Amino acid sequence: MMACSLLSYIAIEWLKIAPMQRVKSRLQMMKISALGFIFCLSVVGGNISLRYLPVSFNQAVGATTPFFTAVFAVVMTSKREGWITYVTLVPVVAGVIIASGGEPLFHLFGFMMCIGATAARALKSVLQGLLLSSEGEKLNSMNLLMYMAPVAVMALFPAALYMEKGVVGITIALARDDWKFLIYLLFNSALAYFVNLANFLVTKHTSPLTLQVLGNAKGAVAVVISIMIFKNPVSITGMLGYSLTVAGVILYTEAKKRSM
Repeated sequence: MMACSLLSYIAIEWLKIAPMQRVKSRLQMMKISALGFIFCLSVVGGNISLRYLPVSFNQAVGATTPFFTAVFAVVMTSKREGWITYVTLVPVVAGVIIASGGEPLFHLFGFMMCIGATAARALKSVLQGLLLSSEGEKLNSMNLLMYMAPVAVMALFPAALYMEKGVVGITIALARDDWKFLIYLLFNSALAYFVNLANFLVTKHTSPLTLQVLGNAKGAVAVVISIMIFKNPVSITGMLGYSLTVAGVILYTEAKKRSM
């Protein structure tokens, strides 16, 4: 995450890709900190859930993000979608419920952590949209990412030291054994930066709900790839749930086209 902040600073200060923006108020800094902290919660919860749930089911549960996004959007903003849009979310959520009942490797704690991470991801999207669209506290994508990254580090680093005993020593040992390990870390940091930057840029031109639902197309692909690579067992009921969720995404996309 610090690499993300550094890359943003270089792009702003040296390459002049975007103007440098300063934090104008304590409230604005609190919003940025909240965004970074919520992002950390979603990452940690998602990683913990992967210890108990297969990737395919984890991605299917993540497809309920639009439902939580819709709830947070109504509570936190005055922006609402058309009623037909909310109707199309029913098969998205229903598909996950059906898949839960047919999942051979279902684990309650892992499921709860996955739901928590999904809700945190939805809350982050709504708050992110507010930060990018508010005229009084508007930040461009690179500045927001530059300020948010150190907050995420301050939250994640102590959590990593507490939850993963000896992680610093293990990391140093791996780097000594194979110098390419550091290259992989740098590549992963750069990739994470560009993924998050693209996410911020897209948020400026669409609603949080649209962003999350269209992101479920990636989740549907991840379900199929997970089943093919990891060979985790699936049931007919589970596949029915996955299919219903994908159908909900398609219906939502069509509803958005007609409302435009």
